Amino acid sequence: MRIITIAAVASGLALAASGALAAPQSDAEIQARVARVLKATPLIDGHNDFPWEVRDRFAQKTGVFDMKSDLSHQPPVPGGEGTGGLMTDIPRLHAGGVGGQFWSVYIPVAITGPAAVQTTIEQIDIVKRLAARYPADLGMAYTADDIVRLHKEGRIASLIGVEGGHQIDDSMAVLRAYYALGARYMTLAHFTDNHFADSATDDPLHHGLSPYGKAVVGEMNRLGMLVDLSHVSAETMRDALAVSQAPVIFSHSGARAISDHPRNVPDDVLALVAKNHGVVMANFATGYVSDARRRWNADQAAETAREASLFTGQPDRRKAAMAEWAAAHPKPRVTLAQVADHIEQIRKACGIDCVGLGSDFDGIPDTPEGLEGVDKYPALLAELARRGWSDEDLGKLAGGNLLRVLRDTESTARRLQASEQPSEATIAELDGPAKP
Repeated sequence: MRIITIAAVASGLALAASGALAAPQSDAEIQARVARVLKATPLIDGHNDFPWEVRDRFAQKTGVFDMKSDLSHQPPVPGGEGTGGLMTDIPRLHAGGVGGQFWSVYIPVAITGPAAVQTTIEQIDIVKRLAARYPADLGMAYTADDIVRLHKEGRIASLIGVEGGHQIDDSMAVLRAYYALGARYMTLAHFTDNHFADSATDDPLHHGLSPYGKAVVGEMNRLGMLVDLSHVSAETMRDALAVSQAPVIFSHSGARAISDHPRNVPDDVLALVAKNHGVVMANFATGYVSDARRRWNADQAAETAREASLFTGQPDRRKAAMAEWAAAHPKPRVTLAQVADHIEQIRKACGIDCVGLGSDFDGIPDTPEGLEGVDKYPALLAELARRGWSDEDLGKLAGGNLLRVLRDTESTARRLQASEQPSEATIAELDGPAKP
């Protein structure tokens, strides 16, 4: 049974009031519409962590698994650390109509300094080796035109996103090197604050961007690298939007009005994104999608800490106590329809030109029901079609908005490069001594 949400009812009432509500379409008609949209417009997902799974599960070796096979039940190789099946493989990417994928070259925030640079380069290398290993299905993309060309060829445009400002080791030269290696966005901060940007999930250090952080945004604009504001604090979001000369992206974030998680975007920031002509790419992480799941996760973490204190050195008793707690506190369901609610809220607060998709597949422990892997995007578009979205609207969500943002960013870079030299700013010059 399909869940009918408040947002869906409101959308339907608004369309009915305007006289725009057409007769209900059959599932076959909706599927045909979605197929036409995805043939005309590449579906571009803003964030997939498969490269880290290659590192973690397969020891960085692209030849020990077959990405053209079903990886939904793929165990790790001996010595690998991954568990469970994978959410991504080539057959399911094609089944999902994916035309472009930003592969995250994530590294943990605990890796810093020169080691962070080396690990990031190794992750970039994984993406390029995957594209070289499967040339009939994947192709490296560095521009909006590359994405369109590869989509027309029936291949999946593979782009690179750096998922944390700590990965540049406070060096403009490293930032430029990542761009030269193919990175087309950088997330300004990840789970913790770094030396120039505050994270959404850490106590404020800078209260936004430091002066050096603002200079990093300026250099990203000059290079043509998308400024990604997922994971950053609301203050950092506002600072970046105030200084960026190009549209920003949120590569994998939801609407805070739907789930009050700090990883999501407040409505006042969504209004600023509309003025910036950026795009917010809706995330599928269950704790960000559902406020009930967010609260359940917090309760579970608190109970885990309590049991650890009560039963120190007694793992069997801890396990039994947590099983009893879980039986008494069932995990709230999270559904595809709730993801659609986030997309509709982003549209309401920011406009149709602001919405996109950023799943976080293979970077999240579980998914909403109905969005179990990269083959499920058409089901999400179909849900929105049932809510009254036009084919043009669906095309903008799927990838049209991201293509526009990327083209605008490329245009801004050409303009800035005509008058500006590469930044030689250092964090010591602009920020002074490092904060404790």
